[in-house]
Amino acid sequence: MTTGVGSTWEAWASSVPPLARTSIAEPCHDRAATATRLAQARLADQYLVYEGEGGVWHFAAGSAVSVTADAGTLTARSAGRTWTSRTGRKPLTAFATALSALHDAGDEARHFYGWAAFELAHLLHADPATAGDQPLLHAMVPSVEVTLTDDRTVVRAVDEPWARKVADLLAESPRGRTAHGETTPESTEGTIATGTAAYGRAVSRTVADIHAGLLEKAVVSRKVPLPAEPRPDFPATYLAGRRANTPARSYLMDLGGYQAAGFSPETVLEVGEDGRVSTQPLAGTRALGADPAENERLRAELLGDPKEIHEHAVSVRLAWDEMAAVCRPGSVAVEEFMAVRPRGSVQHLASRVRGRLRPDAGPWDAFASLFPAITATGVSKRAALQALARHEQGPRGLYGGAVFRGSTGGALDAALVLRTLIGAGNEAWLRAGAGVTGQSSPERETEETCEKLRSVAPFLRFAEN
Repeated sequence: MTTGVGSTWEAWASSVPPLARTSIAEPCHDRAATATRLAQARLADQYLVYEGEGGVWHFAAGSAVSVTADAGTLTARSAGRTWTSRTGRKPLTAFATALSALHDAGDEARHFYGWAAFELAHLLHADPATAGDQPLLHAMVPSVEVTLTDDRTVVRAVDEPWARKVADLLAESPRGRTAHGETTPESTEGTIATGTAAYGRAVSRTVADIHAGLLEKAVVSRKVPLPAEPRPDFPATYLAGRRANTPARSYLMDLGGYQAAGFSPETVLEVGEDGRVSTQPLAGTRALGADPAENERLRAELLGDPKEIHEHAVSVRLAWDEMAAVCRPGSVAVEEFMAVRPRGSVQHLASRVRGRLRPDAGPWDAFASLFPAITATGVSKRAALQALARHEQGPRGLYGGAVFRGSTGGALDAALVLRTLIGAGNEAWLRAGAGVTGQSSPERETEETCEKLRSVAPFLRFAEN
């Protein structure tokens, strides 16, 4: 997928400035708060905070270098110049080709940060005509990158002014930020109840499709629009929500037309520079609250529920198939099966599938096979996408897509966009879904969406007018 880099992208890549300035400082006491404070400083018009594996936070800012793809066109920007190319309705292939040019142009791996919209799935697995005309992929190569670990803080920047801006911010004493318009239990429950009746009808129609043999499972979601005023404060919401959540990944961004503050329960995929790849399907849900005895009762119920076990097993089966399509024969294995993982206001059945990429396959080949996560679409993926187009209101956009961090050396870490406050233009919303099978009831699936929304809705914070 990354061969045949043309002169267009070679010219673009050669114009990308390296992160030539590196400094190492003492570790920060509170990495989540430090990363949020860097975002709040608005060092650049666009930024992304990404919490990776093992409690490592990354902050990236500066959108002077970017790549954006829609169904038909790829646009790259750097040094005040713009390059465009037709994608032949294969935007992911063109996107990967452009990023691979960065590897060919430099001596060391460069990091990039970005997102993939859910509608990319229609070009990969279903009907290209339903992909729409909005951007499907966006990535930036930052002007400054800060990595926060438990033993040090590393700042890499394109030049001394960028390095100094960040150093000055890190040297400042943390200042408290007042949260405005905090939600109440009553307002939270009122928010998450929006659209439940229509959602129940969508679940019923999907169950009828399953009984008719059109598909095996679909993850049907509902959108919860938020009032235009007061506007959500994304950084404050992120920090409050991260304090209360137990995500696999988290992210805070204002990038490529989207704002997001999210607490992802699972990854779409994780690829190392050594070619090892894994995915973590989560399917099967019960609430998780403050009462340990009730949590244990629900955990036992989850592990013994035939509908939840079936839903999870078919997700793992398809994840295996999708991994096998890009991995070396015999390398794919389920290393964890049906563990129970706490994720904020819910607990999930979780499995881990691992493998090793074939020599002729790269991280974006794996992404093309696994995206969108089976736990956000259904089985079969093509039939589920067609069912979602029939039964959901409008495009999903970022929801069900991915926020990612990667390197030109072959690494890619992509978080599934769930449990997320999303904004675009003057709108902001939440969204949640549930896996619908032939055994589903509208009442239970509706309640499951409410349980998931409680991972975000209670922590909404709002900006001053």
